[in-house]
Amino acid sequence: ANNPEADPEYILEFAQMYIEEASAEGINSDCAFVQMCHETGFLTFGNLVTAEMHNYCGLGAINEEQRGEVFENERLGIRAHIQHLHAYATTEDKVLVNECIDRRYKYVNPRGKSKTIEGLAGTWAADRQYSIKLENLIRRLEMF
Repeated sequence: ANNPEADPEYILEFAQMYIEEASAEGINSDCAFVQMCHETGFLTFGNLVTAEMHNYCGLGAINEEQRGEVFENERLGIRAHIQHLHAYATTEDKVLVNECIDRRYKYVNPRGKSKTIEGLAGTWAADRQYSIKLENLIRRLEMF
């Protein structure tokens, strides 16, 4: 509904990858998925990150010179997103299940600084309303 150009079958497969990757690392797939929707404009992109980068959460996207991380395919881009959330949500005693492909994982310090989406406001994103925006998207998803 938010991206009429998107192929519904592709979106179902894409969402399934979020569910699988999040489940493997103990991350809430709904939270990760709505964060992707927010960060990519429901996969319309349009800012520093482009669809071909498979960067669904703006990893490393700072400015025109640093447009963000690039991943080989959707699965790996989703995995990196989930892994970055893992770094925010867990402490050092909780290790990744899959090999770490998030090159920025090691920069999350301290680990576990955001066990809930509320903690992403001002840490993941400078926007102090970030978690409210994500919570609104979660409510919309629950009504779907």
